[in-house]
Parts: sequence; structure tokens; C-alpha cells
Amino acid sequence: MKKNLLLLVFFTFTILIKAQNTKGIVGDTNWLNMWTNFSPKTTSYNDASSIVTGVITSNTTLKKENVYVLVGAVYVAPNVTLTIEPGTLIRCDTDNLTMLVITKGAKIIAEGTETDPIVFTSNKNSGDRNPGDWGGIVILGDAPINKTGGIATLDFELDPQKALYGGDNKDSDSGIFKYVRIEFSGKKTSAKKPVNGLSLAGVGKKTKVEYVQVTSSDEDSFQFYGGYVDTSHLISLRSADDDFDFTQGVQCNISNSIAIRSPFLSDKYGSRCFEMETVDTRKGEVLDSKKEMTRVNATNMTMMHTEDIASGIEGLKYEAILIRENTFLTLTNSVVSGFSHLIVFADAVPITNEYLGDIVLKDLLIDYTKAVGTSENKDFNLLINNWYQGKKFGLEFVNLKNDELFMNASMKKKPDFRIKN
Repeated sequence: MKKNLLLLVFFTFTILIKAQNTKGIVGDTNWLNMWTNFSPKTTSYNDASSIVTGVITSNTTLKKENVYVLVGAVYVAPNVTLTIEPGTLIRCDTDNLTMLVITKGAKIIAEGTETDPIVFTSNKNSGDRNPGDWGGIVILGDAPINKTGGIATLDFELDPQKALYGGDNKDSDSGIFKYVRIEFSGKKTSAKKPVNGLSLAGVGKKTKVEYVQVTSSDEDSFQFYGGYVDTSHLISLRSADDDFDFTQGVQCNISNSIAIRSPFLSDKYGSRCFEMETVDTRKGEVLDSKKEMTRVNATNMTMMHTEDIASGIEGLKYEAILIRENTFLTLTNSVVSGFSHLIVFADAVPITNEYLGDIVLKDLLIDYTKAVGTSENKDFNLLINNWYQGKKFGLEFVNLKNDELFMNASMKKKPDFRIKN
């Protein structure tokens, strides 16, 4: 009996240690395997048979048996639920600024399955699709944001009365968004403001967002505007701008997610896997000290480039993470592969030991990346790099090609970006 108990304790301890030491995206099986698409440009999709436009004012279900075309800005009105069946295909018109907007107080129940995902894609033919063909998806809630007055609208040329978000409800519930693909989003407004693949604005804890792939967005793949968000199993593939953008005091827990960048895609300001800010000081916004600052707790993340590049050629490989002032990050058990630096701090961030204590980097595998951190204010660089030298951080530096680091780095079929043992 005693021997069996000791064996049980040993194996339990071994499992716990293994789980704690696993870096990057994890899973007993490859969770990217069935519902994703890494070659949507050439995928053949059925033609649309039904049009969706205007304002949805009563509970509505989009059915798998139909193929829909979304035209223009389509709003789901407050107190209305839009349900989308697993396996439903939604083509998005490219002649208009096409968006699906879940207004504050409305709900979306888009719950696909691993074998039957829901797909939003361009209405162009196979081979003709490109980033920015259509707008994207916007989900608005009444969770707190740090904008003055606690309420804001998104600048996507939406109806101002239908684009409001923010409030006092941390547990705001905008529905379920699961096993969904968003392809070729990021169309620009007439004022040249591009729309994100998935915009989550004032979204609360009870909103479920997981197993979502955004591919070839001409803007950010995912942007979080305030709110209290718990999310996992997100994939950003070949975004032209940032993969995950956090702003307006969002309190976000994100896990088991991956940003897959092309080293030759970036906007003119430099594009990163994470861009983090609390208020947009570039637009003259001022922080209200009574409101939340942006805080992100990220674990089991993978940040990588699609291609290995010789050490002497940088392409457009920027830093993996950009952090602006009054913004805080905890990044643990993660893989960062193929960047100039792991983090760059914006020029206005005053770097001190106390501040770096709130930028927690622990148990990371850092591959083909020069150094942990840098600052746009070069005077801080020595302090930053000295800070992260200690063994307590568990930062491991390697130089491995993608096919040496990951189980299957080829995206010609279904890749497996869990790291090799």
C-alpha cells in the first residue's frame, strides 16, 4: 500500500513538473488540426444564396444549409441574439465596407465545432482574395473602459448610436464566439482607418471567445478595447499589422494562443505580436488615474515567424512586443522565435527597477532573438538587459530553425506548432 502511494505521488509530481515546464501552445493533441485553414486564398467556397444587410431587429439564426453574403455594416440590435449554426459559411461583400457589429446589449451565439467551424471570408473567387477585402467583426459590450466618461464609440464609420461600448459590468455577456475563422479582413474606411479582424470593445468576462483564427488581416488580427476578457486558443496568421493589440485599460487573461508573422509584412510603424497601451498619448489622450491601466496576463503563447532568415538579414522583423506607458504584462511558459528583441519599450516609458518588476517574463524559450529588451530611449537599455539576467526568470536562449523547434512547421498541410520535447 505504502509503495503504491509513493508511486502515485511520484507520477503526480512528474506530471505537474512536466505541465509547468511546457512552453508555447500546448495540448494532448494538435488543436490546430481540424478546424483551421492555412491556405484560404485558394480554397474553393460555395457561392452565396442569401443576403444579410441592414439591422437585425429580431432573434435570427443563420443556418448551415445556406451560404450567406454580408453586405455593408450589418448590426445586431440591442436585446437581439444572432445565432450561427456550426459549419455556416458567410461570404463578405468587397464592394462595400462590410462588417458584422454586435451592438451593446446584443448577443452572438457563433459556436462552431472542431469538425464544423464557422467561416467568414471574402466574396471574391479562389485565387483573387487579398487582405483588406472586407472590414471585420465587432463585438461591443458594457464592461469598463478607461475612456473619459466610461463610454466610447469605435472609429469605423459606424452609426454612432449603434457603436457605443463601455459601462460598469465586468461580467458583461456578449455571447459565444468559438471555432470561427475570419479571413481577408482589414478593409479601410473612407478616412483610411482600417478595421481589425476581430474587435472586442468593452467585452466582459462572461463572453466566451476561443478557438478563433484570423488570417491575412490588413490591420490587427485581434484588438481589445478595454473590458475584462478571458480568452484562449486564438490564432493570428500573417497579419499586416499587430496580431494582438491591447488598449483602453483592458484586463485580459490570454492563454494557449499563437501569433504567426511573416517577416515581410508590417505597417510603416512596425508591427508586433503584442502592442500594448493604456491610452493613446499620440492622440493627446490623458490617463484618468481612477481608471484601470492595461494589464495582460499571457501564458503558453507562441510568437514566431513563418520563415527562417539568415542572421544577417532582418527583413521586417521587429520586436515581438511593444509596450507603451502605464501598461503591464505577465508573460510565462511561452516561446518567442525569430525577432530582433522580445520587447521594445516606447520612448515615453520611464524605466525603473520598480516598473520592470511589473513586466514579468518567466520560463520563456527565446529562439533566434538577439536580446530580451530594448527601449526607444536607448539610455535605458543597459538597465533593461541587466534586469532580466537572473536565473529566477528562467529565460532560455536557443538558435533553432522552425523545423527543429516545432513538431511540424510546414503550413502546406496542417502544421503542429507545439515544441518538440
